[in-house]
Amino acid sequence: MTRHIVLLRHGPTDWNAEKRLQGRTDTALSEAGRQQFGGRRIPAAYRGWTWYASPLRRTQETAALLGLQATAEPALIEMNWGAYEGSTLEELHAKYGAAFAAYEALGLDLQPPGGESPRQVQQRLLPWLRNLPGNAGAVTHKGVIRAILALAFDWPMLGKPPVRLDWRCLQEFSITEDGRPVLAAANVPLE
Repeated sequence: MTRHIVLLRHGPTDWNAEKRLQGRTDTALSEAGRQQFGGRRIPAAYRGWTWYASPLRRTQETAALLGLQATAEPALIEMNWGAYEGSTLEELHAKYGAAFAAYEALGLDLQPPGGESPRQVQQRLLPWLRNLPGNAGAVTHKGVIRAILALAFDWPMLGKPPVRLDWRCLQEFSITEDGRPVLAAANVPLE
């Protein structure tokens, strides 16, 4: 039986507007975030699926605005940005210069001090994906969705992504027997 998962990024927060790395900081949706999802619905094809959300408030609020009964799932929490959390990329480039640019070139293995790498995010997601009992949806984070996209395309997270994702839309993946994702449909709009 082929299983599918559809992923949705949470609505915007004030930190998103400021381009700050949020990571595990438990920020709430901004007014713009609440407006983006207020009155919207998941397409009918996905409504009967089991829904999950990261335990962070911004995903829980997004799920509630969409009328989803989402179970909190720790595997879906955002990448831990450690010492970089709360900073902008501009601030990090100004502070660390060429050293930070070299660090970014690590792609999947970029691991902030005290944080985790995208590869480690993939490693925590794979067991969860393997054990999904059926079709599921998840309200999660950009870092989690990018880690799954990287798995689907063997993308080292260097250069442009293999597919341009609209973060206001759903991203659907089929799940192979070994738990690896395969992109099934990108940028499915909400109703």
